[in-house]
Amino acid sequence: MKTKKHTSNLTLIVAVSENDVIGKDNDLIWQLRNDLKRFKALTSGHCIIMGRKTFESFPKPLPNRTHIVITRQQNYNVPEGVIVVNSLEAAIEQAKDDENPFIIGGGEIYKQALAVVDTIEFTRVHHTFEGDTFFPLIREDIWEETGRVYNKKDDLHEFDFSYITYKRR
Repeated sequence: MKTKKHTSNLTLIVAVSENDVIGKDNDLIWQLRNDLKRFKALTSGHCIIMGRKTFESFPKPLPNRTHIVITRQQNYNVPEGVIVVNSLEAAIEQAKDDENPFIIGGGEIYKQALAVVDTIEFTRVHHTFEGDTFFPLIREDIWEETGRVYNKKDDLHEFDFSYITYKRR
């Protein structure tokens, strides 16, 4: 995919199991309270770019964020205030006034976005899961790890998990 270089920091945000699963049946497999809080803190006040299936997995649009939904469906019906586009390139163009828009899924959008994002905010869930949607390998020749925070499982978190930040080399 060709897209012109954006001037903002375009960030992909994802949670991935040890076996690279990110979802099953268009849903999250695990619930990690602090990871959801981190997602909210990072994305609040920003554009969030997603595919149609990801958007449809929400009960309603997330508060304090501009939703940009990518779909090939003509006349796709969304709540007022949700922007609909037909390509990742068009979504990035819609988010051009945001200094840090986020790509939030799903699997096909992530695959396309890896070629153009500047940062990956990656949560590694230290467990393996059955799933039908996977995240591509993060190549060390393209991405440099710039931060890592390990979180042990506890009463609110069924699994150990790590926040890892990658920047494009």
